[in-house]
Amino acid sequence: MPTRSQVGVKDKIKKMSKKIDKRTKEYKDMMKAKQSEGLGDTVEKVLEATRISMVAKFLLGEDCGCEERKAKLNKMFPYYKPLCLEEDEYNFLTEFFAKGTKQVKIQDQRDMLKIYNRVFRLKVPRTTTDCSSCVREMVGNLKRLYKEYED
Repeated sequence: MPTRSQVGVKDKIKKMSKKIDKRTKEYKDMMKAKQSEGLGDTVEKVLEATRISMVAKFLLGEDCGCEERKAKLNKMFPYYKPLCLEEDEYNFLTEFFAKGTKQVKIQDQRDMLKIYNRVFRLKVPRTTTDCSSCVREMVGNLKRLYKEYED
């Protein structure tokens, strides 16, 4: 006769083997839960995959400080998800990218910096610059974000 723990394992295997339709809310919620908020979540996933977390919990008990470490690392090294573009920002970027110009005028740069600093929540806001690679990076990041709305 199987023990209670063996029955629990069999149930878990059945649930895992069940295919989940990618169009369902259940699948989308599962994928959202898997996404890391920061470095702490990534470290936790690595420790769980290598079973080091089980050893730590065995040696140190259930409260081994893992949750505190995870929260601290997530706060120190978050994976930033940009804020949504507002309608006027989206319209400005639509007009700018429709021009297809290689040069960024100073007023366009100022407008783009306002968008960039807000959307990417920079602690130290960027300012206008003559550095072409800095402007190119900013425009590239905004273009990638803009394309997310197009897809």
